Amino acid sequence: MKTKTYFNLVVGASLMGAIFTSHSIFAMGMMGGGMMGGSTTTTIDPPKGAAFKDPVKLANTSTVNGVVKVNLEAKVAPININGTTANLYTYNGQFPAPTISVKRGDTLKVHFTNSLPNTGLNMMGDGNDLTNLHTHGLHVSPEGNSDNVMLSFMNKQSFDYQYDLSLHPAGNLNWYHPHRHGNVATQVWRGMAGVLDVADDNSLLSGFETHIMVLKDISLTGNAPAEHTSSDWMNGKEGNTIMVNGQVNPVLTMKPGQIQRWKIVNASNARFYKLNLASHNLQIIGTDGGLLNKPYPQSSIVMSPGERLDILVQATKTAGYYKLSSSPYNRGMGMMSASGSSQQITLLTVNVTGAAVTQTIPTSINPNATRVTVPYGTPTRKISLSMSMMGGMMGGSSGMGMATINGIAFSATNAFTAYSKLSSGYEIWEVTNNSMMDHPFHQHVNSAQVLSITGGDSAYSSFYTSAPAWKDTVIVPKGGTARLLVPVKDFTGLAVFHCHILEHEEMGMMGLWDIR
Repeated sequence: MKTKTYFNLVVGASLMGAIFTSHSIFAMGMMGGGMMGGSTTTTIDPPKGAAFKDPVKLANTSTVNGVVKVNLEAKVAPININGTTANLYTYNGQFPAPTISVKRGDTLKVHFTNSLPNTGLNMMGDGNDLTNLHTHGLHVSPEGNSDNVMLSFMNKQSFDYQYDLSLHPAGNLNWYHPHRHGNVATQVWRGMAGVLDVADDNSLLSGFETHIMVLKDISLTGNAPAEHTSSDWMNGKEGNTIMVNGQVNPVLTMKPGQIQRWKIVNASNARFYKLNLASHNLQIIGTDGGLLNKPYPQSSIVMSPGERLDILVQATKTAGYYKLSSSPYNRGMGMMSASGSSQQITLLTVNVTGAAVTQTIPTSINPNATRVTVPYGTPTRKISLSMSMMGGMMGGSSGMGMATINGIAFSATNAFTAYSKLSSGYEIWEVTNNSMMDHPFHQHVNSAQVLSITGGDSAYSSFYTSAPAWKDTVIVPKGGTARLLVPVKDFTGLAVFHCHILEHEEMGMMGLWDIR
């Protein structure tokens, strides 16, 4: 492997030249958070809130069949967060951002405007208004005006993105958020995240009431999102207010026996959710990359930042209230402690009430969904994720630390680069986690199938290594390895792969993927 110089392409503006000091951020986090201590389970069980609401839908202004045209503005707006009006970073003044709905084969055109204020410089020395748009999960080109995360826009600039969805699969949930290195973690934390829903043509699912659920946490200081502390950069930032679609413990009504379809995205910076619904199974019918061959019943399932699930839930015949919860999950924090590891959280309450209905869970969903047989001679690429300290607390004087991929901390001038040939077909990516915390590994452009996972949650690894699931985000457990079968197809260009704990990405756990 070689290293490659990386330059942000700023439309109408130039970078200010300072390089992101990821090493010092890690050292600050280690020194600012204290040593490892014991943990006890904390129950977060807020009172039942208002009626559940889906995110608003973004209007399609196109009159041409097969073309979806939307206007998207990044701006600060007042948002009600559990009774407190807070000034969040938003798209179109909505939290969560409005849902963009498309179909396979559509052309999606996004007129994007950056109205974020420039209130100073980020840690790269660039304006903290700089932003762009990443369509997380779309199988589209990473070049030009498509899903090009190398672009960057300052306040008052506009840009016309265009995405060709002719090669993207039908029936999967994606999402959009900023991906301007240096500002990603703070902008998503402050509220910039929304769903990009690709419709399916499955008639078996059309009769089920369907809801979108955006899982997002936040903490407020006064009427603004709390600033990152030094320890947040190492741990990943978690909030003390945990929401579904911007609501705290909303109440979703179901009739006894009714089947609902829930499309869920974890849009949090760093919080993992171990989902379970009291007295119910979660019938998983789709993952990041689309629909599965059949329902897979799970009593609980872990979702790391960036992951999506498509599930069917059949209400019990017994009326009453049932909690959708996140159970404690130890994602590992080394010398630090993370609140989410020891929290039992009520996310949403299902109210089973009314006249019973008779519905049946389909036994088959997508017969075309299969696990790929690894082609003979498929090359293996080894990728190593690390977080380490040098000096300071380790006996030296520098107090420096690193978050790296294959020993290189991503910066504006240097990155580990993986080179792939479009003609290669498939590669096996062997992603090893040498740190003391889980990392959700996300690659752009092409979703993968999980061949094996060592360590971590056994139900998670069992499900994803047996179901014909396509994944763009996979948990690589602390001290473990995930082996991924990665297609190299359809698109050339410069993409990226990184940890989707967004603070770790900013610290340097990101690499370039040069597809030729």
